[in-house]
Amino acid sequence: MELRQLRYFVAIADHGSLSKAALVLHVAQPALTQQLRQLEEELGAQLLHRSAQGVLSTDAGKIFYAHAQAILKQVADAKSAVTQSATRPSGSVTLGLPHSISGALALPLLTAARADYPEISLQLTEELTGNLAEQLKAGRVNLALLFDDGQLTPFTTTALVEEDMRFICRADAPYLRGQHAISLKQALAAPLILPGLQHGVRPRIESVARAAGLTVGNVIEINSIAILKSAILADMGATILPVAPLLAEVERGTLRTHALYDPPLSRTVVLCASKSIPLTNAAAAVGRLVQQVSAQLCASGSWLGARALAP
Repeated sequence: MELRQLRYFVAIADHGSLSKAALVLHVAQPALTQQLRQLEEELGAQLLHRSAQGVLSTDAGKIFYAHAQAILKQVADAKSAVTQSATRPSGSVTLGLPHSISGALALPLLTAARADYPEISLQLTEELTGNLAEQLKAGRVNLALLFDDGQLTPFTTTALVEEDMRFICRADAPYLRGQHAISLKQALAAPLILPGLQHGVRPRIESVARAAGLTVGNVIEINSIAILKSAILADMGATILPVAPLLAEVERGTLRTHALYDPPLSRTVVLCASKSIPLTNAAAAVGRLVQQVSAQLCASGSWLGARALAP
């Protein structure tokens, strides 16, 4: 198996066409087809399904595509690490952000990266936390922000922020009106809209509830912040989240929030890197910048309900 075969396969899958991939790669189409055939023979599986409309990845092809992307990224990172200057880092860095963090951090971080490290191409990918952890393990992202749920042992970690979680509902919802703060027991008695068990705040809520002798029931599971927001506004239920991803609606007065007590709820946001894949100078620089920007946002109050933990 050769790196060029991986590049060819990824290009074909991305463009959905052998002819388009051949043009982009500046490779004759018969040679491209031959390399693809050799790759499929070596793997013992058909990777692409060919039709008059183009090509589609088979189930085996979808699995191999993720691995091929990770391998090609690690090769590019290795080349970049050799040529980079420690004092003027350059190259491409991919940082994974959870949906509920990106609203607070993404734009300030991009602005700071452009000002401080103009030769670094910072690529932000917004994903569910469970997906980000898998991408970090596979090397498809250099760094990721995850939540400390006790399952971060495969990564090197730096605690960034402690973020308060609140009970959030539609402004005119009939329950708990007039109460600034409510107990976790009261919150869990309401119909809740929460991410699935493997993503985001849900493991933290479940853990704190169990420790308090409470149970989480009557839950609608939605793994998209946008859809979750729409469901709350449609009065399908309330949620337990940090304020940041729903701040615009809270400021407009369409959603209201309540502090939680007995016990209070918070989550720890952690900067993670792979233990087995070394960081390039550029990735290390972005990691330091994430710490700086997070601390500045907390100090200024721009990251609502968050307290900086990183030095």
